[in-house]
Amino acid sequence: MAKYLLLKHYRGGPRPLDDTPMDQWTPDEVSAHIQFMQDFADGLRASGEYIDGQALAPEGTFVRYDGEGRPPVTDGPFAETKDLIAGWMVIDVDDYDRAVELAGELSAAPAAGGKPLREWIELRPFLSSPMTITE
Repeated sequence: MAKYLLLKHYRGGPRPLDDTPMDQWTPDEVSAHIQFMQDFADGLRASGEYIDGQALAPEGTFVRYDGEGRPPVTDGPFAETKDLIAGWMVIDVDDYDRAVELAGELSAAPAAGGKPLREWIELRPFLSSPMTITE
């Protein structure tokens, strides 16, 4: 088994085929999208492949160590940035091919008009052992 992180990006990276901003979707379209996400997670729970997941609020804060006491804090991420992580899911699957299959299914979440969003899902494996440097 291998663990992967699926990252949902809101209008970041390569553009999804439906580029209608979510704040312009109807309440029914938003509800259908959220229901799809819940059903997707429920299917993974049933198959034993779901570890955890969460939607993220659009507002956030950046914090950085400065070595002088209280770390500096700035507002962010900002909506006008190129990328905003909208949510994440951790899966535990047999292999990379299964992770790609699930990321593809997740990309089909409904968007405006009920059509598949076809957004890019970032698929990241968890580091399972320390990297070895060879010369």
